[in-house]
Amino acid sequence: MSISEFGNPDVIVVGAGNAAACAALAARENGASAIMLEAAPIEDCGGNSRYTAGLMRVVYNGVDDLAQLIPDLTDEEKKTHDYGSYTSENYFDDMGRITQYRTDPDLCETLISRSFETLVWLRKKGVKFQASYGRQSYKVDGNRFKFWGGLAAETWGGGPGLVDNEHKACARAGIKIFYETPAVALLTDDDGRVVGVRAKHQGTNVDIRARAVVLACGGFESNAEMRTRYLGPGWDLAKVRGTRFNTGLGIKMALEAGALSYGHWSGCHAVGWDLNAPPFGDLTVGDSFQKHSYPWGIMVNARGERFVDEGADFRNYTYAKYGRVILEQPSMFAWQIFDAKIIPVLRDEYRIKRVTKVRADTLEELVKKLDGVDAEACLRELKEYNKAVRTDIPFNMAVKDGRCTVGLRVNKSNWANTLDQPPFEAYAVTCGVTFSFGGVKITNDGAVEDTAGKPIPGLFAAGELVGGIFYHNYPGGTGLTSGAVFGKIAGTGAAAYVKRK
Repeated sequence: MSISEFGNPDVIVVGAGNAAACAALAARENGASAIMLEAAPIEDCGGNSRYTAGLMRVVYNGVDDLAQLIPDLTDEEKKTHDYGSYTSENYFDDMGRITQYRTDPDLCETLISRSFETLVWLRKKGVKFQASYGRQSYKVDGNRFKFWGGLAAETWGGGPGLVDNEHKACARAGIKIFYETPAVALLTDDDGRVVGVRAKHQGTNVDIRARAVVLACGGFESNAEMRTRYLGPGWDLAKVRGTRFNTGLGIKMALEAGALSYGHWSGCHAVGWDLNAPPFGDLTVGDSFQKHSYPWGIMVNARGERFVDEGADFRNYTYAKYGRVILEQPSMFAWQIFDAKIIPVLRDEYRIKRVTKVRADTLEELVKKLDGVDAEACLRELKEYNKAVRTDIPFNMAVKDGRCTVGLRVNKSNWANTLDQPPFEAYAVTCGVTFSFGGVKITNDGAVEDTAGKPIPGLFAAGELVGGIFYHNYPGGTGLTSGAVFGKIAGTGAAAYVKRK
């Protein structure tokens, strides 16, 4: 391909996922021409965004706010279902509590205060939203849905639908996406300004000039060497939930240009993932290798022991840290166990064909089928657990019900069910890493900061490679919202920088 094929863009956006698309659309909306460079081929484009379920955590003060995102909500739906609300105060409380109050206050405030307006902007660009009935609500009082955990909206078509609609919006705006074109280095002038990128287009090195660059090409979760270096021993053996193309190149390029490393470099989003899932994500399965009904059952390790409070909080607030806990167990796996009371309400991902599952009519028979587990110790553990359940407390999936165990080494705080109704099922899980938390520091307008705290001229960033937002854990649905919010900010900031030059 001739260098002329890339044109003379004002802004180069590195990446083609949700954050990158928002950056390109915002840059174009603010008068700058833009192109996007995607490392993946077209059939696997869109980064981790394409592998998600499309949930987006957003401030809303009631159903009327939701209706601005989901105009198809009927009057009957509005009357019948309890959508609740998720205020700014709720969002701040969750971000503080979940990150152990380490989240950058400026970034956190920006994320929360701009979440609703950004999603409304996305809807106007052609992204469709729907109420998340299947994943974030439960039926109460007959056919009435009650939403919980701060999540009520998801993109139509999940992650693939989000990426497809964003790419259609880019096409309408005249933004061209170049596939199989990873950026490998930043181009700078004698004054240290970023003036383009060196890319490898289908194996050939090309230098593409521009007046500003937005890095939005993910973290380092797909790079086994970087996972081991920064997350620790054993992380090279973790499965990767999403794209194989998030290898940390964007972070490396920024650091080489003098960027300040920032955030929780030894932390990541990691979940319970099917034990026999492939090393990287599979778009034919999407996010269905996850196994997230564990709050209603129990998990045991190779020693046959429970090792975590499965009911510590709603799934939204524990799933992204329990992958690490599973990785720390002997042989890096666990089994999730349920009985007939819960099996009918397991999430849809438990019913896919590619699942590591055993089934039995007695606990004695079940523990013998748990590969890698000390069966005798496990049976003792299950019997002790059953005796410890407070069956006098009503079970209620829609709230933290306080139905707990007492007297165990690791007690369960909510949703404790005895395992006493056959058949019994168990599902084998390991750790699936989603994205890394460490990255680079950005300013309030999305510019990348150097080690002296000053913006690097011409360099902006958004998405997973922005550090400082998440520490230790993660409130479900925040990643896509963060990508959209800071993508829009970075694109707007890049366009303003171009105009000033």
